[in-house]
Amino acid sequence: MKDLLQITDLTAGDLTLLLELATGFQDDPGSAGHPLTHRIVPMYFAKPSTRTRLSTAAAVTRLGGTPIAVGPDELQLRRGETIGDTARVMGSYAAAIVIRTFADADVAELAAAAPIPVVNALTDGHHPLQAVADLLTVQEHFGHLRGHRVAYVGDGGNVARSLMEAAALAGMDVAVASPPGYEPPEEAIAFTATEADRNGGGFVLTSDPAEAVKGASVVYTDVWLSMGDAEDDKARRRKALTPYRVDEHLMALARDDAVFMHCLPAHRGQEVTAGVIDGGRSLAFRQAANRLPATQAVLYALLTDRLKGQR
Repeated sequence: MKDLLQITDLTAGDLTLLLELATGFQDDPGSAGHPLTHRIVPMYFAKPSTRTRLSTAAAVTRLGGTPIAVGPDELQLRRGETIGDTARVMGSYAAAIVIRTFADADVAELAAAAPIPVVNALTDGHHPLQAVADLLTVQEHFGHLRGHRVAYVGDGGNVARSLMEAAALAGMDVAVASPPGYEPPEEAIAFTATEADRNGGGFVLTSDPAEAVKGASVVYTDVWLSMGDAEDDKARRRKALTPYRVDEHLMALARDDAVFMHCLPAHRGQEVTAGVIDGGRSLAFRQAANRLPATQAVLYALLTDRLKGQR
């Protein structure tokens, strides 16, 4: 397995390995040695970033390498150079490429042409690094993943998709509550249902937040408006998603020891109340911290050819 473009690239065993590696990097950041000594990792960001940019740079540095952040205006892509040509050139200099952009097709084209590992650091369709960090956070908090129910409430976009796919691979119970028209893609639903059943979990898709959250160990949500959403779509999205706000009443329907999670940035008063995200049950900032060991684990596993991948 050369690249990590989406969670469905992984097997259940691959995910377990990544979580084991990430846990080890939490305890001992230098335990992997320095496989990136004297090597660079370009980080291409077509979208703004806080957690992804800093955690990736730190992960590359921990592995002994030099991260180089570049944007659309700093490469020749906007002057007509193809993605494939760019990938081949980068591959002659670098050890891996991390890319955060819009279209999944662009990332797939980059990975197909690059002779080195490519990591999807967020696209419109997927956010695999976030999902690995999320499960690391749940495992760290509860001690294990199986037997716990993760309830995602809100827009079934890239964060929801990667989370539900990863939770299914881990054998968790997965519940997703989205308003009509905002459900996760059909292929994500099919993968989650199949893998949850195969790995000992379950899957529920509903339009009722209360149904999803009932008995959940983890209540998760994301912003209503993502980067790239059209301005004229904002009012419609707010109207549809307002009933899916995570507040104290909704949290009370989950388990007594349930935690709240959010990938950040958060908009208090929109998708979540301040009392929830800033309260004692919130793991949002622990998730952010865990982006570092999770990214380090992904890069290390790809660089050392440790992942089998879906065949």
